[in-house]
Amino acid sequence: MTTAVRLRSLCILALLLSCLNCKGQSREEVAAPIRIYRFDKELFRLVESENDAAIQGELLCDYPEMLEVLGKGVFNMQTTETPGFFTRIVNYYSEPTLRSLYRDALAVYDSIPGIEQELGEAFARLRTLLPLLNMPPRVYMHVSGFGQNILAAEKALSVSIDRYMGRDYPLYARFFNPQQAERMQPALIVPDYLAGWLMSEYPFAGREDVPLDRMIYEGKIKYLVAQAMPELPQHTLMGWSAESLGWYINNEAKLWKIVANGMNMPNPYVMQSFFDESPATFLSADAPAGAPGLWFGLRIVELYMKETNASPEALMATNNAQEILSKSKYKPL
Repeated sequence: MTTAVRLRSLCILALLLSCLNCKGQSREEVAAPIRIYRFDKELFRLVESENDAAIQGELLCDYPEMLEVLGKGVFNMQTTETPGFFTRIVNYYSEPTLRSLYRDALAVYDSIPGIEQELGEAFARLRTLLPLLNMPPRVYMHVSGFGQNILAAEKALSVSIDRYMGRDYPLYARFFNPQQAERMQPALIVPDYLAGWLMSEYPFAGREDVPLDRMIYEGKIKYLVAQAMPELPQHTLMGWSAESLGWYINNEAKLWKIVANGMNMPNPYVMQSFFDESPATFLSADAPAGAPGLWFGLRIVELYMKETNASPEALMATNNAQEILSKSKYKPL
């Protein structure tokens, strides 16, 4: 073989390998975006029209499941046939402060292709982890007026965009403390979509009054969200500041001694202390904001998965919190 022929063969081989590599990357990295239906925009049309009957009909035709979920989740109305259903909704959103909030939220989230792409990629990874996981038939956005930020039902999954305006949004200071506002950042929209859907597909099956059961359950959810969104900083996943996370890491062993003494105690006060977003002063006078139960739950689940090599499906099928704690061998020093 001449030198020229040999060089040409090598070039062709390099080109083929390059193409194969590109195809491999596209399979791994490119996922179809998930369309988010803008129920929030359509409902605001009704509010601005002062309850136009024609727009009511359009909403009933195009968004029946979302109207039902919103009616039950925000207004405690069981069906769209409840007398005064639309009047009550329009009156609620027509309150001046809430109407202003609604406009601000729609302006911030007027165009959302980035969120739709990120959501598609995250759900694709989640389906790789949990092949049998049902996908939400439709994904929406709504505005609750600082109410429930996630609505999940059999046919619908929605986030309330007024809860993701950024911690410095002026109106938050009137209704929320700084710890609560820390969670109201755009970076948490996709993680909250995932967490909301996971919770609807894998409902809590533990004891309501035992902190350990809730810790492990919340830890499972956060673990799966972290796996589906590997580039998400852990403090953002927790809804904390980076400084708060650093404090928990630096004081982990000392704090665990306190937490371990109460985690099996069926006590509403202890439960509240473990999962309240306010500074956990029962742990330390200088404790920052952040629910310690969430942090320790995630730490235990992380170690459990490392120690047992369990699959994510096996993790979600295991409801014995004490077993997960024991097998995690979690003993911070």
